Amino acid sequence: MTETTKTHVILLSCGSFNPITKGHIHMFEKAREYLHKTGRFIVIGGIISPVHDSYGKPGLVPSRHRLTMCQLAVQSSDWIRVDPWECYQDTWQTTCSVLEHHRDLMKRVTGCILSNVNTPSTTPVIGQPQNTTSPIYQNSNTANKPTAIKLWGKMSESLGKICCVRPHVERFTFVGVRTIQTFCCCHQNLLRILLLCGSDLLESFCIPGLWNESDMEVIVGDFGIVVVPRDGVDTERIMNHSSVLRKHKDNIVVVKDDLNHPMSVVSSTKSRLALQHGDGHVVDYLSQPVIDYILQSQLYINASG
Repeated sequence: MTETTKTHVILLSCGSFNPITKGHIHMFEKAREYLHKTGRFIVIGGIISPVHDSYGKPGLVPSRHRLTMCQLAVQSSDWIRVDPWECYQDTWQTTCSVLEHHRDLMKRVTGCILSNVNTPSTTPVIGQPQNTTSPIYQNSNTANKPTAIKLWGKMSESLGKICCVRPHVERFTFVGVRTIQTFCCCHQNLLRILLLCGSDLLESFCIPGLWNESDMEVIVGDFGIVVVPRDGVDTERIMNHSSVLRKHKDNIVVVKDDLNHPMSVVSSTKSRLALQHGDGHVVDYLSQPVIDYILQSQLYINASG
């Protein structure tokens, strides 16, 4: 498949990020690498969405700290950004709601019609720009046209600015929107948002009553998920234990590369314990800017979390 016929993907990861670890970033990197290897996808962006304070998880530090730590963790990334929308709502949001928010936001600010996982690829995803001005890129030489990844970079520069402030979203100016519209109209690209998660979240789908059945249908059936296994978990066994996962098995991509990588066992829990015990291995779990911020802000110094 050529770049113009591949599905362009934005990976969205929801969670506590309490704190964000090297394992979280590794998950994004391995997922992108694996999706590219399939030959069917091009990952143009990644979004980290920390959970609302009212989630109620013991030891969850305030979102202002978690947002800052996430921003520090991705400051050198050219494709992963942090989004505060979930934290800034009045109360906790379901994963389904977060996915739908980002789908609708992309529609609103770019004119995109994001496809579901099972939408026929013959249907163009991007609608015509609503303005009638001439396209920015008129040269028929595709070498001079912007790639989707470059355009995501331009857009994420402005999207990233909302991390530490609370703007009125409707009034926010997004950079590169018209350019993205033009690119996608020319190339008829498919654009999808996929939920990125570890095998622990996948396993939670099998716990009776934990997830709303209709939400699961939307998450797996409409959007789709990319799973990065942890601790050698048997994802095939997990999927066979859930009727929804079995039904939409084709919408689940399991990253099978490098399952025994050291980062696959890194967790926020281990990181908090290492911080509380003064364990020097914390440098293996967290990036130095995140460690510095934690020490400066005196986070995770008690054993309650």
